[in-house]
Amino acid sequence: KYTKFSIFYFWINSLGQKTYIHNRSENVPIPSGKENKTVTLSYNHRIMPLENTSSGTYYCMVKWSDFQKMGKGVFVLARGTGYIETSSKWEVLITLTVLLAALSITATALLLWKRK
Repeated sequence: KYTKFSIFYFWINSLGQKTYIHNRSENVPIPSGKENKTVTLSYNHRIMPLENTSSGTYYCMVKWSDFQKMGKGVFVLARGTGYIETSSKWEVLITLTVLLAALSITATALLLWKRK
């Protein structure tokens, strides 16, 4: 009776709206000698890609024929900021500065050497 169940993944946004993401049905066979024992199974689901509007509490719910069980949920805050690639303008500016500094040091050293 409890070997057949469905798993539902959904999230509730800040406005209280429920959105179903994914669901699947499972049929887990019981090995001989393991009847009438509680078993815990893990099922993972990755939500990708997250967007600015993906903030909310994500839940997993399992339904059997006569009852259901829901997880406590995981709150996810998705923001549009994060790691930003450095601009190539800065790389060019730094490279140019280092090159000019090296040339300046070389020119100064040649002038001092020629003076002697």
